[in-house]
Amino acid sequence: MNTQNNTAEIIDGVCDMLHNMNTADNEDGTSICANCGKEGCDVTNTCNKCKSVKYCNAACKKKHRHKHKKDCERRVAELHDEKLFKQPPPKEGCPICFLRLPPLPAGSVYMACCGKLVCRGCIHAPRYDNLGNKVDNQKCPFCRTAYPSSDAEIMKRYKKRVEINNDARAIRNLGCRYENGDFGLPQSHAKALKYWHRAAELGDSTAHYNIGTAYEFGKGVNKDRKKAAHYYDLAAMGGSIKARHILGVFEERAGNHRRASKNYMIAAGYGDYNSLKKIQGLYKEGHATKEVYAEALRYYQSYLDEIRSDQRDEAAAANDRWKYYESAF
Repeated sequence: MNTQNNTAEIIDGVCDMLHNMNTADNEDGTSICANCGKEGCDVTNTCNKCKSVKYCNAACKKKHRHKHKKDCERRVAELHDEKLFKQPPPKEGCPICFLRLPPLPAGSVYMACCGKLVCRGCIHAPRYDNLGNKVDNQKCPFCRTAYPSSDAEIMKRYKKRVEINNDARAIRNLGCRYENGDFGLPQSHAKALKYWHRAAELGDSTAHYNIGTAYEFGKGVNKDRKKAAHYYDLAAMGGSIKARHILGVFEERAGNHRRASKNYMIAAGYGDYNSLKKIQGLYKEGHATKEVYAEALRYYQSYLDEIRSDQRDEAAAANDRWKYYESAF
């Protein structure tokens, strides 16, 4: 079963249909001022927040503000949820075997030489030329560049990807190197955040997630739960399953079990074992039905069926650190 179809079914089957608020338009397309009732094509001053009602001028917008406030806040919340619980982007595939990449980070490796994220199976597998001769395994399986021989060479490749290619993943990873003080770089939360913000601007969902953790735990910035949740929202919308799981945890702690289940279900459908266990916990505590738990198991197993391969299993068997999924059974 296709993962995209799986997730669409999750959203359709588990998430509620959100109600769209009627816009102040006539059937013929002319607009109506929400304050004075004036009709016409010049009624174009739209509410800045919800974008759902129109006014003939700024004065009418200001006068109507107190009446519209509650509806506006409700609509803004609805619009946010429509984006938040929308089907996430599909998880990318390995550029060599074309299978979806595994959910666990250890299952794939970023190649700074070419900017590709390659699964461990394709890195571990023996390679042959057109004549069937075994070729050097100490080269990138995608671009055939020799592996770096030193930390300095690794950093040189990262910086090249950052400066010349504007590679979002390389930018984000360089931020992580500063966060941890790896490869001879000084530890710097400030520099890490600088690179993460740059990567986030380029659409990297994991960078949004990293910024969220910085605000949640006060790394390089003051702790700010509201800002952390904002960046986790952006990360989840962009496809970060870690962020999706954390949003589920936030909702569960707040007693919003239904919203927690929505987040956990989406994450489980993309191979997140921790979210599957959370749904199991909600079921045991009476906050989720048996059907919801069974559905989560099906979606989770379906994703595992998509990502598993003999090559990846052989790599995981060769090195315990290369485990690429958690079995639900």
